[in-house]
Amino acid sequence: MDPIAKFIQLLDLAKRTPGIFDATGMTLSTVSADGRPSARIVLLKGVDAEGLVFYTNTLSRKGREIAGRPDVALTFWWPQIESQVRFEGRAARVDDSEADAYFSSRLRVSQLGAWASQQSQPLRSREELEQRFAELEKKYEGKTVPRPAHWSGYRVPPLSVEFWWNRPGRLHDRELYTRSGPGAPWALTLLNP
Repeated sequence: MDPIAKFIQLLDLAKRTPGIFDATGMTLSTVSADGRPSARIVLLKGVDAEGLVFYTNTLSRKGREIAGRPDVALTFWWPQIESQVRFEGRAARVDDSEADAYFSSRLRVSQLGAWASQQSQPLRSREELEQRFAELEKKYEGKTVPRPAHWSGYRVPPLSVEFWWNRPGRLHDRELYTRSGPGAPWALTLLNP
């Protein structure tokens, strides 16, 4: 079975499972220019045969790290269904039309927030951020909020996908799917827990 299709089925189960606050929350791991890893939670905003998509400020720490080293890892952990899925691949910016379409679907407050936040940069005070936001509300009052040039999406076509399922006695099931490049056939390897 195609691991992307398998993941979509598992994601659908997670979305329907009580107790999972947001099944689309995933850990994005990047590496800095000096080789230091960092991880944070982002939201999955699209998945298909081409890969997984998330959006962010491209000038943020994660955006800068992806620009320098585009190989990333994405991890989903759903304890309520005792499952984890890990992806590894190379992140690439989505095209402007795709980013524009997603940006226009966001709540207006989130659109303004994309302009107001200088993500990952030092902030003198909460009031400074709120003042920028208020100024933007006034600037765009009665107008469409355009997508900032520094805000876009990334698509990660996976080169590896690992499924982990909890089993008694820590004899977990692990399936590793790998391929040589996007569009190449998948190979399945079972892993010891």
